Amino acid sequence: MGAYLRALRALVLLAGFYLLGLVLIAVLAGLDWALITRTDAGPLAAKIVIVSVVLAVPILRGMTMLRTPAPEPAPGVRVTDAQEPRLWAAVRDIADGVGTRAPDEIVLVDEVNAAVREEARMLGLRGGKRTLLLGLPLMTGLDETQLRAVLGHELGHYSNSDTRMMPLIVRGRTQLVRTIGHFLERADTKVAKETAKQEKAAEKRLAKGRKAKAVDTTGVGVTYRAMAKIYTGYGNFYLRATLSAARRQEFAADLAAARICGRDAHAAALRELNVLTPAHDFYMSSYATLGVGAGLLPRHGQFFGGFAELLAAHTEDLEGLRADLPTEPSSPYDSHPPLAERVARVEALPDDGMPARSGRPALGLLTDPAASFAALEREVLTPEALAMPRMDWEDLVHSSMSQYVAQGAEDIRGALTSEGTDGTLSSLLDAIDADPAVLWRIAEHFPKSEEAAAATGRAARAFARPAVRRALNQLVTIELTARGTARWQLSWSDSASVRYPADGFADQLALALDAAVADRPDTSLLRKLVTAP
Repeated sequence: MGAYLRALRALVLLAGFYLLGLVLIAVLAGLDWALITRTDAGPLAAKIVIVSVVLAVPILRGMTMLRTPAPEPAPGVRVTDAQEPRLWAAVRDIADGVGTRAPDEIVLVDEVNAAVREEARMLGLRGGKRTLLLGLPLMTGLDETQLRAVLGHELGHYSNSDTRMMPLIVRGRTQLVRTIGHFLERADTKVAKETAKQEKAAEKRLAKGRKAKAVDTTGVGVTYRAMAKIYTGYGNFYLRATLSAARRQEFAADLAAARICGRDAHAAALRELNVLTPAHDFYMSSYATLGVGAGLLPRHGQFFGGFAELLAAHTEDLEGLRADLPTEPSSPYDSHPPLAERVARVEALPDDGMPARSGRPALGLLTDPAASFAALEREVLTPEALAMPRMDWEDLVHSSMSQYVAQGAEDIRGALTSEGTDGTLSSLLDAIDADPAVLWRIAEHFPKSEEAAAATGRAARAFARPAVRRALNQLVTIELTARGTARWQLSWSDSASVRYPADGFADQLALALDAAVADRPDTSLLRKLVTAP
């Protein structure tokens, strides 16, 4: 379908929104006229007229929102040809390959994504400024050939004029969402007012010693919600109509990418996307932001740049994700077809003899990748985050985990203090030696299941023993890390763990903890381990 036909369809869909509004207003006006002209019109007719006028307001407000919302500037690093000549040369080469004009702007962003944006004019019939959003995390996980395939797909949208239709589509979606929002907001307001009214009446009844009625807002705001449902129905049709075309455009862009960059390279890039997104989410939550709660960040450039370390440590683990592609869209309104279907279509193309990989990392297209990662941090992190102290990964993990473990031990220290100790490990061991029952009294301060709460005697101690053992272990960890004889250790392939002073220490510690929480506690081995140089 050509650009003019796509523009015509988008225009028809947008016109349908206005037509629906005019029909609803005509129905309301006809109802009002029929009531006003009745000879027996009374107060009820006047109320219905008022309601219809109130219902017409959100319709008119949605119809008069003529301006398409301007796209938000993409947070990221804008790079010029002079700053990144190799990247710009690659983008221009791919643009020539798909037969389109290269973008006017490249913005490096913090997502596992590449996207196109065009500020089209005249209902999408005339092109405008083109922007390519290119994620540094995406470049981290791809080699140069795979990145070229991804860029071929994105620039393929330009050659098909797909991006020019977005202003019309966005205008229609925005007006539908805003109109539905107006109706739902008014419905919620009526429910809130009615709830407050009934609650006030209930308070008066209680003050007089009478039984209060339960709040019942059934039917309140029903007319607003009914109008919202009408627009929601058209909205669903609108999305289905635009999404079917969007998915066809994705297939067309895949073909363009495979044609200029190779079938196998594009299929490999699509499989890699299935890996990189969850891997990056895990990296951001478990590594990049690990120290935020302790007021710490990794070294400049490593907040995003450390993603490469995670990928290198999980090469084999991620193979399953490359093979197990989703067969359904992420949502009914996802503009992308299922990844499995896209890969299958690409791999069904004739063999073109072009390689799937180049062996050169995509980040090699950047003049100074480390500087780009650092610049991205300055653009997207908050001023508060940028002001945090920076550390090497090893020191960051140790400092952060030490602080978190100490914070998590506050409840333990509170329980110890309530039993007459000063909250330290040594004072607890002294208390256990003086009165072994202190262990089980301390356990009473910890959360327990219903079964544990009902247990008595030996059964109660059996339930309590794991809790007090964990508490002891936590205090031992705090003591050893504070003295520098143990250290939290970074692992890119597993969770952070404590590195003890010598081989076999962990096994000895396990035995010492078991002895310290036995029915007849013995703290001597634990004391020896903790005080050993």
